[in-house]
Amino acid sequence: MGFFRVILCIVFPPLAVLDKGCGSIVLVTLLTLCGWVPGVIGALIFCTRKQS
Repeated sequence: MGFFRVILCIVFPPLAVLDKGCGSIVLVTLLTLCGWVPGVIGALIFCTRKQS
């Protein structure tokens, strides 16, 4: 995960998970609407998770 992706996760979490699939976008958007911090944490988790 690059520096730009980390900054994107902090500034605008739903945009950072665009390439991870529809479910992750919806989940991070809902978390961001509930509060900015849960959205950032969700985006960081989705971005650092290994694809198997």
